[in-house]
Amino acid sequence: MCGIVACIINDKAAPVLLDCVQRLEYRGYDSVGIATLSGDIYVKKDEGKIDDVQKKLDLTDIPGNMGIAHVRWATHGLPTGKNAHPHTDCKKRIAVVHNGIIENYKDLKGMLQDEGHIFTSDTDTEVIPHLIEKYMEMGNGLEVASRLATKDIQGSYAIAAMSADEPDKIIGIRKESPLIVGIGENEFFLASDVPAILEHTKKVIYLDDNEMAVLDPNGVVIKDIDGNIQDKKINTIEWTSDMAEKGGYKHFMLKEIHEQPEVIRNTLMEFPEIENVVSKFPEFNRICFVACGTSYHASLVGKYLFESILGIPTDVVLASEFIFSEGALNTKTLVILISQSGETADTLRALKIANKKSETLAIVNVLGSTATREADHVIYTRAGPEIGVAATKTYVSQLTCIYMLAIAMDGNNKLLEKLQKVPNFMKNALAGEDHIIQIAKKYKNSTDFFFFGRGFSYPTALEGALKLKEITYIHAEGYAAGELKHGPLALIDDDVPVLAVVPPGDRHDKTLSNVEEVKARGASIIGVGSSEDVALRIESDDVIGMDEEISEILSPIPYVVPLQLLSYYISIERGIDPDKPKNLAKCVTVE
Repeated sequence: MCGIVACIINDKAAPVLLDCVQRLEYRGYDSVGIATLSGDIYVKKDEGKIDDVQKKLDLTDIPGNMGIAHVRWATHGLPTGKNAHPHTDCKKRIAVVHNGIIENYKDLKGMLQDEGHIFTSDTDTEVIPHLIEKYMEMGNGLEVASRLATKDIQGSYAIAAMSADEPDKIIGIRKESPLIVGIGENEFFLASDVPAILEHTKKVIYLDDNEMAVLDPNGVVIKDIDGNIQDKKINTIEWTSDMAEKGGYKHFMLKEIHEQPEVIRNTLMEFPEIENVVSKFPEFNRICFVACGTSYHASLVGKYLFESILGIPTDVVLASEFIFSEGALNTKTLVILISQSGETADTLRALKIANKKSETLAIVNVLGSTATREADHVIYTRAGPEIGVAATKTYVSQLTCIYMLAIAMDGNNKLLEKLQKVPNFMKNALAGEDHIIQIAKKYKNSTDFFFFGRGFSYPTALEGALKLKEITYIHAEGYAAGELKHGPLALIDDDVPVLAVVPPGDRHDKTLSNVEEVKARGASIIGVGSSEDVALRIESDDVIGMDEEISEILSPIPYVVPLQLLSYYISIERGIDPDKPKNLAKCVTVE
């Protein structure tokens, strides 16, 4: 979730570039850098906040009326000055900034090093300027060389590149990572998001995948990846500055909910790394997940998954309670610790305990965090920075990693093929947003709310209840459907809303029987299940339909989307800021 900016303007570029990247600070970042071109390429960059780096280096004190800039959120390589963007080639004649993940960068880097190229960073990005250098040395111009470079690359990218050998041109290329073109008064921009350039122009072109923009002082030409000119619509942005900061969404939480299909696609690219981690595992006869809050619910899905697929006994322990499980640890136990930040105090304490006796694996979203340094093995989620306090996209990225881990340990490629379809299921779930808004209006004044499901749907019910508690302040509980008769039914009364998670599968009919139980006691039923489920529709007051193709085993990922949206819109209806719920913080780094 880094931020890119590039420009060709009529004035000094560096101050404009600095202003633009400052408007992308909301995306989260750990370093900043600017490169300009005036005869030679000038680069200033370092780790840290923009204001601190500006005081240290004076980023605006470099010449030229064109340049590129970047705020980086580390993925490959720690957040350090050498890993900050822009990156250059061997001769420092080419400069590049990049968002995304290059899956085959290790192979490309090895090939380029064998050819004599010198690398100075730990990033995947640095292969790009060296590839462009290679193809320019063959006699190609910057445009063709950039196009050839991207054909070598596997993964996602938004790229801005310039060369001192073609001093009036900037190339932008997009694949599965956002990149827009801004058109001003004889000034032209590239950016990863509209807020960066909104103060300079409101006219933008949205690049599609495998399209490139060629900027020069005379204008912009859009081409496909084979060099064919494309006719693109120029859009006029009408957002306010506050809306633009959130990409047009009213709140960060809603923006992050809508980012989830892209997040899953990014996280799926980690599968080769996960296979590499698994190849280093010794033999285990027990697995223990350790986590807090939303990560605990992801871990519960892991329990069902690992026991059903791998047949390995699997426990889930709250990190704050893990000290009481120390006596059961041994060398045949794999302890999997899940933390978005990698800095959660209870989880780090559990990690220290587990490291004494067992093999440890951390599933973490923040590169270089404490958990990544102290665990035996690390798997990174690719959610990017999450600003909303209530976890959404980090949850689905954790789930995706857990599924890939189980697949890698079992070799179940059929399940991997099904997992690849989940981003589209998520997009379809988001398309039902207007219907969910109407349901939120109906139940906004509820004082109690119950969620239930069976098997893989039980953790989804828990997560739905947690989201509602966090951002609406409505008392909400999640239950395993089979436990209703063991207490919760006493709390069901007329018009108490009950949300039932009922995907197709072996447990469908039993869960539907539980729906009938609470309906008989006067509850209002919100059913979440297949859009083709006639029986669920008959028993429910309101139905949120999902793709019929979604299997029960994969339902925890797409089925959480409507629950997130329902909580968000009830929060809005109650006049609560969902980004800043009372009494809660984003990262609990103290006990």
